[in-house]
Amino acid sequence: MVVKKKAAKKIIKKKVAKKSIKKVVKKVAKKLGKKEKKLGKITHYFDKVKVIVVKLSDDLSIGETIRIVGGENTDFKQKIASMEIDGEKIKKAKKGKVIGIKVKERAREGYKIFKI
Repeated sequence: MVVKKKAAKKIIKKKVAKKSIKKVVKKVAKKLGKKEKKLGKITHYFDKVKVIVVKLSDDLSIGETIRIVGGENTDFKQKIASMEIDGEKIKKAKKGKVIGIKVKERAREGYKIFKI
């Protein structure tokens, strides 16, 4: 029984942490006064070339502004300058595609991306 209680406590702590992160993201979005739409989640980061791999949950075009949020210190915005699918440069990407985006700062797997 003791092992099950410890496991249950860990699960509850993780759920509470996830809920509090969501609340913080919503509060920050409200303070900015802009509506942000979830764009996807980072599935991989190539640190030497500073490229993220994203599975999109909405359409995206070059020139649009994104915001990357995650971890304790990562929260930055940038305009999309280049995107690629399988090594080919593209101007637009549809929902459900897996794309590569060049970023200016470090990001990690699991960080969330919003379209501003």
